[in-house]
Amino acid sequence: MIPDASRFIQPTLTGPTIELRPLEQAHQKALVDAAADGELWNMKVTVVPGPETVGQYIAAALAGQQAGTVMPFVIVKRETGQIVGSTRFWKIDRANRKLEIGHSWLSAAVQRSGVNTEAKYLLLTHAFESMNAVRVQFTTDELNEKSRAAILRIGAKQEGIVRHERIMPDGRKRNSVRFSIIDSEWPEIKTLLQQKMKAR
Repeated sequence: MIPDASRFIQPTLTGPTIELRPLEQAHQKALVDAAADGELWNMKVTVVPGPETVGQYIAAALAGQQAGTVMPFVIVKRETGQIVGSTRFWKIDRANRKLEIGHSWLSAAVQRSGVNTEAKYLLLTHAFESMNAVRVQFTTDELNEKSRAAILRIGAKQEGIVRHERIMPDGRKRNSVRFSIIDSEWPEIKTLLQQKMKAR
């Protein structure tokens, strides 16, 4: 039975320079425009929506939201209102108080600008302090060195490699690297992220 979606109200998460706003069907064009900066839909190590796939991308996210297992966000620069990427909570398991942060991507212009750090800070704060999570995990392609390094930089610990974890759009059998942060580690990681945000 699908849970009552009203029990899982998705908030807007606001930081110093960005907001994470709930993803909507109306965001199709803005998401494609954001992904066009770097033609991110051509990447082989992650799935980013393009002109032909954005409709299904949003529909799948909203179906998960309706089921209570996904909270999808667009990443918005507060100063301009421009959408510069997307991220989400998914695999939300309320009984075991765990979830995954994933489907994260940013326009080329804001990569390495501090936006990723701020987004992860907002997501992790909400997960541990509002959703009362005991575990937040991250999964990325074994071949995606940039993503692996970024996850380690925020303080997550690598747990291992899951072989043939999924099949990519081009048919490649992907090995995935799994990382996690647990609740006892969050206070130290929170301080680390706050310092990174102040330093930028």
